[in-house]
Amino acid sequence: MFNKLRNRFLIVNLATISIMMLLAFATIYIIMYVNVQNDINMALHRIADNEQKGPGGAQGGPRGAADGGSMPMDKGPIDAYQPDRSVSFTIQTDANGTLISKDSKFTMDDDFYTAALKEALSNGKDIGRFTLDGSRWIFMVKHTGDKEQVVFMDISSQQKILTNLIYTFTAVGLLMLIILYFTSRFFANRSIAPVREAFDKQKQFIADASHELKTPLTIINTNADVLLSNSDDTIRNQAKWLQYIKSETERMTRLTNDLLYLTEMDDSRTGMIHSKFNMSDAVENIILTMEAVIFEKNISFDYNIEPELTVLGNSEQIKQVVMILLDNAVKYTNPKGAVTISLKKQNNDVLLSVSNTGEGIAAEHLTRIFDRFYRTDTSRARKQGGYGLGLAIAKSIVDQHKGKIYAKSVAGESTTFYVQLP
Repeated sequence: MFNKLRNRFLIVNLATISIMMLLAFATIYIIMYVNVQNDINMALHRIADNEQKGPGGAQGGPRGAADGGSMPMDKGPIDAYQPDRSVSFTIQTDANGTLISKDSKFTMDDDFYTAALKEALSNGKDIGRFTLDGSRWIFMVKHTGDKEQVVFMDISSQQKILTNLIYTFTAVGLLMLIILYFTSRFFANRSIAPVREAFDKQKQFIADASHELKTPLTIINTNADVLLSNSDDTIRNQAKWLQYIKSETERMTRLTNDLLYLTEMDDSRTGMIHSKFNMSDAVENIILTMEAVIFEKNISFDYNIEPELTVLGNSEQIKQVVMILLDNAVKYTNPKGAVTISLKKQNNDVLLSVSNTGEGIAAEHLTRIFDRFYRTDTSRARKQGGYGLGLAIAKSIVDQHKGKIYAKSVAGESTTFYVQLP
């Protein structure tokens, strides 16, 4: 699925860029072609005008660099199509098209002039083009009484410029497409990576949730079958099976409530309204509610709360974070172990830490313990009644408050969870 998405992105991207390059190159070529044609026609008319004025005319004189004549003292910008910079010649014919005279500063065979005149006359137009001896020529016929004057100019170099332009555009276009292909492929993979990661997490989440729901459903179904198989027995005698069903139903309720809460957290990341509240009071309230549980487990408890520390956020959600961390600490503390909680100011932030002695968490699990349904010891977690959602909920809340939550642990000794809130 993701390969198809990436390929579709590549095709759309390359097609779009190819069309844009094609339009740009075509526009440049058309402008260049029009300019070259205008310059050629202008130069041809200049040559014809000079020929009419004759060698003694104001603008007459030698043509072509090969004639050894001096270059004009033109102080303006150099024009590549000036008559005296062009390879050209003129042929005078009679009314029947017979060559009478020729005017050229270049030494060429008479056969060449005859062949050029033949090509021009066979064209049947006053202006046209032809190829002769590998060169491209343009001609123009001027009618002067009973004679005709045919002006020829070599435009091979101009034609070569246009041809080279096409080759250059083709080479640049292909090179650009190759570079764009690999560049687009690289960025397509980078763009798809977060989507792929989210999709994989979603799949894993659904699989884990289904697995967690499957276990209580199986227990409920089994106990219901036992009840049905003893339908004549009294409810009092079958209270044990009913109690199992009730217990599993309550587990499913807690699980679905946690899942719904996580979903609501994901949906309301940008819509929550936060206000300043007393973090010190919030933590002390949670400690009071947990005192009985801590006393029953017969573990040591110590706390150090700096007074009047405030944070910007949702007090009920932050209380839930404190409850989750303290509840986990109590659950996973070893017999006669110790739990410590502290709240203090650290630079501009408020830092909450919850520590407990016990088995600790292996280093390879520390980076994943905040993933949904992730448990370092599945059997132990089930025994404690956990689904692996508590820390995920805590992280989601802390993320929403633009804070940080992380854990440090020494295997076999202790674990400490830190919550840093701005």
